Amino acid sequence: MDSNDNNDNYVTSDREDSGLKWGLGLAVVALLVVAGISLAYVSRERAQLNELKATNQSLSSSITQLKTDMQAMADRLNRPPAPAERVVAQGASRASSPSRPASRGAADPRYTQMQRRLTNQEKELSSTREDLNQTRDDLQGKLNSTRDELSGSLSSTRDELNGSIGRTHDDVVALQRRGERNYYEFQLTKSKEFRRVGPLSLSLRKVNTKRKSYDLAMFVDDNQMQKKSVNLYEPVWINLEDRPQPVQLVVNQIGKDQIQGYISEPKYKKSELGDAASATPAKAPGFKQQ
Repeated sequence: MDSNDNNDNYVTSDREDSGLKWGLGLAVVALLVVAGISLAYVSRERAQLNELKATNQSLSSSITQLKTDMQAMADRLNRPPAPAERVVAQGASRASSPSRPASRGAADPRYTQMQRRLTNQEKELSSTREDLNQTRDDLQGKLNSTRDELSGSLSSTRDELNGSIGRTHDDVVALQRRGERNYYEFQLTKSKEFRRVGPLSLSLRKVNTKRKSYDLAMFVDDNQMQKKSVNLYEPVWINLEDRPQPVQLVVNQIGKDQIQGYISEPKYKKSELGDAASATPAKAPGFKQQ
């Protein structure tokens, strides 16, 4: 009777672990899809913004050239006439009525046409600048919205992943009460000597209190491994030959030349589970071997 209950507990534990992995996998896939769609949308908006900028520069160049041409024409119209031209102009003045003469610049059709072109170009440039500013504001708003959405998704995923990490002694006790894994708390001081903690032998080699990180050496299945620049609360996963799931190491306190944390391992070994451990889950990332 006890054997059947234990087998039921093993199956239930495997199902819970499988459900958790599927849930985290779906959360990561959803996050990647949202990020891809957002980046594609932002890329398209940036292309439109660059196109508007190019149009703005082209219009500005056209207006500058028109102003230069108008100034050159005005200079020619306002330039004093040559002696022969002055005689012709005086004769024309005598023949005309004694009304007030019109401005030569205003009477020249080329000058009037150029003024009209300049006015139209300025209106078009003003409209383009308004569109450019509106597009920039829309793009900035969408970027902020996408950034907030991605930040919220990352925070949600991080919370789900960190739900199984004990940040304090009370958290470790709460995790241990679940009965799914064995937990071994430890406190290490910087040393070249190794200390046995649960299924591992550990040696603290370096501590960076400013960056809240540490370097650790360990013996895993009689092989010496090392892990460098590990952050506070960052889970370290180690694969052991006789464990159906990876062993987890977490440091939740970092002080001067010392760290505190815990190691958790599956409650039962493969040899104890027998056939129930035949379906081994995917391995966690390994370590650099010396």
